[in-house]
Amino acid sequence: MTRVLSTLLNLSTLVFAVTSMLSVGFTYTLKEIIDPLRNVRGVLVALLANFVLVPLLAYVVTRLLTLEPSMEIGLILVSTAAGAPFLIKLAQMADGDLAFAAGLLVLLLVVTMAYMPLVVPLIAPDAAVSTTSIAKPLVLTMLLPLGVGLFVDAWNEPLTMRLLPFMNKASSLALVLLVGSTFLLNFQAILGVFGTGAILGALVVIGAAFGLGYVLGGPGTRTREVMGLGTAQRNIAAATVVATQSFDNTNTVVMVVVTSIVSMALLFPVAGVLRKRGAKRAAISAATGGLSRKTPWV
Repeated sequence: MTRVLSTLLNLSTLVFAVTSMLSVGFTYTLKEIIDPLRNVRGVLVALLANFVLVPLLAYVVTRLLTLEPSMEIGLILVSTAAGAPFLIKLAQMADGDLAFAAGLLVLLLVVTMAYMPLVVPLIAPDAAVSTTSIAKPLVLTMLLPLGVGLFVDAWNEPLTMRLLPFMNKASSLALVLLVGSTFLLNFQAILGVFGTGAILGALVVIGAAFGLGYVLGGPGTRTREVMGLGTAQRNIAAATVVATQSFDNTNTVVMVVVTSIVSMALLFPVAGVLRKRGAKRAAISAATGGLSRKTPWV
């Protein structure tokens, strides 16, 4: 049973990442994705929030809570990894600016690849972190499908329009399987962390990270929402690679998994609430003859 769940988890993770990034490539042009990154202030704020404030937040949480050292490392490890395909689905659910979400995702992915090998040895001096081991799965499952989607859309837009509904359905189904298999596969490990402060620590870090991103996301509501979701949703894939390859204690991996489950349990309902708020704003705007909801990242 464990082998079946493990295979299902690996396949659903792959399908979810690839179809999510293909959907973005089918929907937006390269210019639309890159345009938000031309704002120097916005880029610096995103980098500050994701690679300075969130790791600092995680460190403070580990000082306030009584966690095992290996779990402390796991929580801080997750805090150093940003840019996850979940951001695309979260932005879709929240009815956020998907092009901005894709641009932010690409920025965070690229920086994570260089950032983690530099920072993780400072957390655990004995850890050996390979840039290649982190970058390879992220490039193959996220950046490459995005590039393929952009290319196919530029070459044959009618084809991408026919494929897009299938990609959206596939990513949604893969997400359900991913969440279910992650929970079932790690059920015993999750039960084992009750009373250790691990769940509380993950909740505080993810919740506060959303608040940081939202506050720093600029004046545009849709931009703030995507920034909040993008800052809170850490890159579990990158953190898992480092945890499994660089640390012998299984509790480090368990903490990464627990944080992953907590983030999904917290952020998807948040995205649903944001969507309802957006619908109300749109209704008010339509009733009062308001302007378009698209707001630049300022």
